[in-house]
Amino acid sequence: MNLGYACINMSLSKNLPRGQKKVTTNRSMIKRTYLQKGVAYASELSLKNCEDLEKIIEWNEQNNIKFFRMSSELFPWASEHGIKALPDYERIAEVLHRAGNKAKQYGQRLSFHPGPFNVLTSNKENVVLNTIKDLSIHGEVMDLLDQPRTPYAKINIHVGATYGDKPAALARFCENFHRLPESVKTRLTVENDDRASMYSTRELVEKVHSRIGIPVVHDLHHHTFCPGGLSAEDAIGLAVKTWGDVKPVIHYSQSRAEEQGDPSIMAKAHSDSYWLPVETYGYDVDVMLESKRKELSLFKMRELLGQKG
Repeated sequence: MNLGYACINMSLSKNLPRGQKKVTTNRSMIKRTYLQKGVAYASELSLKNCEDLEKIIEWNEQNNIKFFRMSSELFPWASEHGIKALPDYERIAEVLHRAGNKAKQYGQRLSFHPGPFNVLTSNKENVVLNTIKDLSIHGEVMDLLDQPRTPYAKINIHVGATYGDKPAALARFCENFHRLPESVKTRLTVENDDRASMYSTRELVEKVHSRIGIPVVHDLHHHTFCPGGLSAEDAIGLAVKTWGDVKPVIHYSQSRAEEQGDPSIMAKAHSDSYWLPVETYGYDVDVMLESKRKELSLFKMRELLGQKG
């Protein structure tokens, strides 16, 4: 079992000694700045983000971390201009190729989790087109990183809204899936939701995987709010079977309300860290830890599991 963390490395970006440069892949800008400074500035930020991704991969190796979710902010405003339009494209491609091959050499798994505005169930064509554009950029980046076109290099999303008609929404998702480029279709996974009115792991297996074959990422915390009539053990077992010969991924978080002892906090909000070890029910999976203290929470989870660093 490999433990992973998402997007931000706090050891390299928070409370640093004076003079030490922050390492981050989340450099971005507001729309007004983009309109003022344009593609040249977007290119500058993108190159710095990619260079720091390589540094994070090196740091992860030094700390025996084999799973990392990359930030979708790697290329700010890329949907407006595309990656190839960046003046620093050749340098960016060189950096990403080197970074991705280091990850492969180290046995590190890289993934993406594009934002909730990616909705393939939408009944609005412009929303679907924007989703296809954004997901295509993620697929292009994975290719630049020389990552395999399999769910090992997963691009994970939620199915999206139900629009009051789940069967129709799921049918649209499956239809629109076929409009995606191969760089995305070969890597796409779907994740269960944290609301009872949305999509459970069981529904994703029976209504999405069964139709288009993509794997299901089981989120243990989400399952408590949308169980789909299954126990946690049965649900994870169902999801694991959708991965074929690729090692499955699950997500794990705990309730911030419980952590803080504050019932006014939404129970579904993620905790800062962990106090209970993840339960995988004996399945060999990679676990993406979704907590606010990022890699520091990963170190805590290692302690809870009795793992060595």
